[in-house]
Amino acid sequence: MSGFKAFVLRGNLVDLAVAVIIGTAFGTVVSSFVAWLTDQMPKGASEYFSNDAKSFGAFLNAVVAFVILAAVVYFAIVTPYTKAKAKFFPSEAEGKPADIALLEEIRDLLAANKA
Repeated sequence: MSGFKAFVLRGNLVDLAVAVIIGTAFGTVVSSFVAWLTDQMPKGASEYFSNDAKSFGAFLNAVVAFVILAAVVYFAIVTPYTKAKAKFFPSEAEGKPADIALLEEIRDLLAANKA
């Protein structure tokens, strides 16, 4: 079970899943915007916002759905994931990384043996 926990929390699995969800929702927003824009092209400038609001309504619906989905993903997935990651895999303390400090210690010991 600890291996699975490390797999989920250490890797970019959650980041990738969130990216796919948000990307798919944003693709719907772009598609509905393009549909609305292409519906408006053959019309004159005075009829730009006509009574035919079906495609514009679909665009607004996609925008609202995207915002709601982004909020749900943030509060239901990203926030708990960030807290769990900080709890189970705390970040290293500020300062030099452990490997650099070890290499400097080895360097100093080698320099002391030469002198």
